[in-house]
Amino acid sequence: MTETPGDLALPIALAEVVAVGFEWDYDEETDEASGCDFEPYERFEAPEKTAWWFRLWTGNQEVDGSEFRFFGATGAGDYAGFWLIRPGAPIIDQPVVYIGSEGERGVIARDLGDLLWLFALGHGPAEVFDDPDREVEPNEAFQAIAERHAPGRRRSAAEIVAAARAEFPDFSQRIDAMCR
Repeated sequence: MTETPGDLALPIALAEVVAVGFEWDYDEETDEASGCDFEPYERFEAPEKTAWWFRLWTGNQEVDGSEFRFFGATGAGDYAGFWLIRPGAPIIDQPVVYIGSEGERGVIARDLGDLLWLFALGHGPAEVFDDPDREVEPNEAFQAIAERHAPGRRRSAAEIVAAARAEFPDFSQRIDAMCR
């Protein structure tokens, strides 16, 4: 099943993640955060909204971000979504990317199964982009989802991110080519 632009429903596994939700806390006194600063959407972002902010982000009015389906953001305005680079492949088999509000960007998972395991390990998109080796608390609810939808695929966050970046080493250059 190939996803079409008009279909904004999330894949079942990602909808289950949304139902559980992410916990994030910031202590102003100690300047320390815990959990994941990630707010998943209940549906994929509408293509018109993606086009609007992607044009602002790239400074290029000729791009529309249609090669992406974003499913969440951080409080700082960083985005996570699928990059529709594999022709004819279902959305769950597309790589997952992180696009930061300050120009950071990269592939963080080869597909939804890998992303589920990142969540199960306790990482959010921004956290794993910044430091896949950082110590985090595993999330039991997300682990159950990952085991159900991507059994036998558990690896360390660093291994998941390294495999994604190795498969798509030119992602940043492709984005650079869109920027003005």
